[in-house]
Amino acid sequence: MSTFTILLGGDLVRTPRLDLQVEGSRVIAADAGIGHARLLGLVPELWVGDFDSVPAGLPDDLADVPRRTFPAEQDATDGELAIAAALERGATRLVLAGAFGGKRADHAFLHLALGLRLAEAGTDVLLTSGAQEGIPLLHGTARFDYADGTLFSILGFSELAGLTVTGAKWPLDQVEVAFGSSLTISNEVRVDKTGGLEIALGHGRALLLAHPHPLPES
Repeated sequence: MSTFTILLGGDLVRTPRLDLQVEGSRVIAADAGIGHARLLGLVPELWVGDFDSVPAGLPDDLADVPRRTFPAEQDATDGELAIAAALERGATRLVLAGAFGGKRADHAFLHLALGLRLAEAGTDVLLTSGAQEGIPLLHGTARFDYADGTLFSILGFSELAGLTVTGAKWPLDQVEVAFGSSLTISNEVRVDKTGGLEIALGHGRALLLAHPHPLPES
């Protein structure tokens, strides 16, 4: 499996879990995402974008990263262009680091939708801010390694059918979920004799959004 980390312009915090997820991967930065390279101790092999939001004061090793420049007026975001470059180079797994938050809610939504499309096309995708992470849910059953008490939600991008959730505070059994329903928001992992969180989806498009690190006190 060829793993590429794509550095996007959203929020990012460094955690031991994120370090393991990007360890040994090849790296491509999308425009302002280059600013996360120093945080993670990474040097990208390629920097993609129109370079209208380059962070000031980059160290020489980052400023000298080879660039692929695109016009400001284009049919794809810098993030999508960086992903396309990774796929051209043989990526079979993508870690989209900095996929959430940031100044552009439209870009964050695009990353969620794009992650689903890529997963459906056969690419293993993880979206992450370090503090939270998203995993597309394909039809069938998937198991997850989250600790007891981990907060998670299932975001439906369509009506869902045959949704079963075990290893959770509020389990579900073959339920239908209307598009836009809050039924699958704010659940918690329960690691017991079932072995932890397991999700099965019969029909529809959905993404698991989990908080593997505790939320800050409000």
